[in-house]
Amino acid sequence: MRKPADTAVPILPVIAERWSPRAFDPDKTLSEADLKPLFEAARWAPSSSNSQPWRFVYAFRGEPFFDTLVDCAVEGNQPWVRRVSVLAYAVAKLHSKSGRSLWHNRHDTGIALGYLLLQATANGLAVHPFGGFESDKVIAAANVPEGFEPCTGIGIGFPGDPDILPERDRLRELEGRERLAVSEFAFHGKWPSV
Repeated sequence: MRKPADTAVPILPVIAERWSPRAFDPDKTLSEADLKPLFEAARWAPSSSNSQPWRFVYAFRGEPFFDTLVDCAVEGNQPWVRRVSVLAYAVAKLHSKSGRSLWHNRHDTGIALGYLLLQATANGLAVHPFGGFESDKVIAAANVPEGFEPCTGIGIGFPGDPDILPERDRLRELEGRERLAVSEFAFHGKWPSV
């Protein structure tokens, strides 16, 4: 299913096409070869002082570890997360090798995830980043070392039929895409009076 953004001005088609579905085709699978371009795109994202604080831990549906990662998602996300081909968690490094705080770690990890999302969209894949997961469970399940924090869950797969979703998610899947107007978040000069 496609849901291109109704943009106010022309933007890159891959950006207009990217959205976060919950309907994933449970019959299609991905391979390591399918993931390589996504992680390569993330690799080339900019980061402060080239610190590259992002890490990804993932599993393919059908692997025992996949179910362990699904259990880290909050209950409301688990029904659609179970149908993704690959479930991943983005993890951000907290400190540099010298011990300096990488206060920009989530920002940089977010940019890397953005690059991954756009590459996936260009490759015909669906990706849904989500914040509904339990960090402590991800840390324990994936053996995330001290000095790193999980920041985003990521479902990757092929678009599926919205009719496979529970009613609430199906309706959300079919509704239009909404965003704030640019004038509500980009201010030339001073912040507007409230």
